[in-house]
Amino acid sequence: MSGPQPHWVFGDQLGPHFLSPGEGGPDPEAPVVMIEARSVLRRRRFHRAKAHLVLSAMRHAAADLGDRARYVQADTYREGLARAAGRRRVTVCHPTSRKALALVQSLPQVTVLPPRGFLVPFADFRRWAGAPGSRRLLLEDFYHRVRRAEHLLLEADGTPVGGRWNLDRDNRDRPPSGAAALPLPPPFEPVEDEIDEQVRADLDRWERTGEVAFTGRDGPRRFAATRPEAERALAHFVTHRLADFGRYEDAMLHADPWMAHSALSVPLNLGLLDPGECVRAAENAYLAGRVPLNSAEGFVRQVAGWREYVWQLYWHLGEDYRDVNRLGHHEPLPAWFRDLDADAVTARCLAGVLAEVRDHGWVHHIPRLMVLGNWALQHGWDPRELTDWFHRSFVDGYDWVMAANVLGMSQYADGGLVTTKPYAAGGAYLNRMSDHCGSCRYRPTERLGERACPFTTGYWAFVHRHHAMLAANHRTAQAAAGLRRLTGLAEVLAAEADRGQSPP
Repeated sequence: MSGPQPHWVFGDQLGPHFLSPGEGGPDPEAPVVMIEARSVLRRRRFHRAKAHLVLSAMRHAAADLGDRARYVQADTYREGLARAAGRRRVTVCHPTSRKALALVQSLPQVTVLPPRGFLVPFADFRRWAGAPGSRRLLLEDFYHRVRRAEHLLLEADGTPVGGRWNLDRDNRDRPPSGAAALPLPPPFEPVEDEIDEQVRADLDRWERTGEVAFTGRDGPRRFAATRPEAERALAHFVTHRLADFGRYEDAMLHADPWMAHSALSVPLNLGLLDPGECVRAAENAYLAGRVPLNSAEGFVRQVAGWREYVWQLYWHLGEDYRDVNRLGHHEPLPAWFRDLDADAVTARCLAGVLAEVRDHGWVHHIPRLMVLGNWALQHGWDPRELTDWFHRSFVDGYDWVMAANVLGMSQYADGGLVTTKPYAAGGAYLNRMSDHCGSCRYRPTERLGERACPFTTGYWAFVHRHHAMLAANHRTAQAAAGLRRLTGLAEVLAAEADRGQSPP
């Protein structure tokens, strides 16, 4: 290979902004090295739809690059790089996982460029955060800083449009009564092609030979795997769905897993979209009068706030963060959960959400937090094992995505570094924010007997187990105090002990 120095892209660095030459980027004529390393699929039991999506996205990107691409199928990245570039020096944008970064830093021929696909440079975050552990790293403070730096939804004097930075309290509507689904066009859905057919055939063959094993179901592909598809998905969301996103952001409907959510985390985390173009599209829709402020701000907060925040925390908090376990939870994940066996579950909310994960590898953030994460938190499941499950089971799941999301927010394993309280809730919350409970065999208000809601009994068992910690937190002190007034606590705890790890 002669000419410009080759540039290596990983399977989550597939957008044009990873190939643009600005700020020390690659030569615009540089060959692009892409390595499909089979060892990645052997190392973990990923969701089948996730494996399909990533391979489809990589192969589509290589096809679009034409002769410029040096696409290698190899057993490992090291083997693939040797075949694609020999001993030539190559560049690569800062990878998104510690293992990948350690790999490229161990290769003397590789020059690591600054990360792309995020708004905030590492140095800016370090200046804000200070030394690890030196302060509480509040999302709200960080979010204001990003808004100011990017001049997002700001008045000319630097104050937030509408007078408030955060409109979350306007985004908590219950689902519309009696509706099976929101009256909206469905999310953008791509059309599979011959590349998808070949990916599926390869995955089938590798499974038959026992080389790899997957969970979940594959197909048809529901998410963008090419840059044009990602652009259409963004435009479709902003035009048809963003206006209703805000008010129903926290709501759930059993037959509508998408609600008004964008599902753009998938192409964003593949690198097909840049976060800047996503938040500008939402801001422009608001400025043009097409969407209300609470929807535009809620989406901006997800992308420019929370997504940037968890990315920065992944690197700032270091490798030891994955071992945090302040609540002392060590129960292993049961087989029915690991294997996405929704048919084994009776509780309608958990069965429905687990079925969506099985079928699509995706649910929006409230089912992740308040159904899946809530159940795991109530039952003391090992937070590191749960984090790995989310990484493997979700099409938008990566190591950097799931660390703070699961360990911090969902499982409170860091003792409050990321969020100010544990997100544990009983059946009353699920009944208020969803339609799951209506035809469920369990009753959200009952905690004893055959119709007792397992989320309600699990909630009170959690409060009992961690009573001292909850009583010392002003956000949960009321719940802890409620335990003293609870009748039948001994029976609730006995019922929870009898259930053990059985599906509810």
